[in-house]
Amino acid sequence: MKVIEIQPLTRAAFAPFGDVIEMEGAHSYPINAGKCVRYHDLAKVEAIGEEVRTMISWLRGEPYALPLELKMVERHPLGSQAFVPLSGHPFLVVAAPQTDNGPGEPMAFRTRPGQGVNIWRNVWHGILTPLDGISDFIVVDRGGKGVNLEEHFYEETFLIR
Repeated sequence: MKVIEIQPLTRAAFAPFGDVIEMEGAHSYPINAGKCVRYHDLAKVEAIGEEVRTMISWLRGEPYALPLELKMVERHPLGSQAFVPLSGHPFLVVAAPQTDNGPGEPMAFRTRPGQGVNIWRNVWHGILTPLDGISDFIVVDRGGKGVNLEEHFYEETFLIR
């Protein structure tokens, strides 16, 4: 079993897979007569296909324990998928590069409070994996006609720790 070490989620490390949604380092400006700050354009929402729309959902996930065995990744060929946590718990983000033979070796990232992610369209990734407690998320992704889910099962199992 191949071991994947979890690394902190940073914009630079996650850049091949999508956007890190966070206030730190983001373009911002005051609005509402200076009573509010807008952290602007934090992620690129992608949605293609017939009768397409973006949608917002609320997810509540039970926590996973580490180390964690990873056997499968998925991707969404017709739209991006953003996860914005509403709790203070971290979550695990797994992403894998595309190779000529499907998804490559995965990478694992641990969020810190105030971070979310937007996984770009067609990027291989793990399932939603809350850590340390039941966690709520706002999810922004694609709705509409067409199959927007593809799964890949690895021949080997990865141990994420």
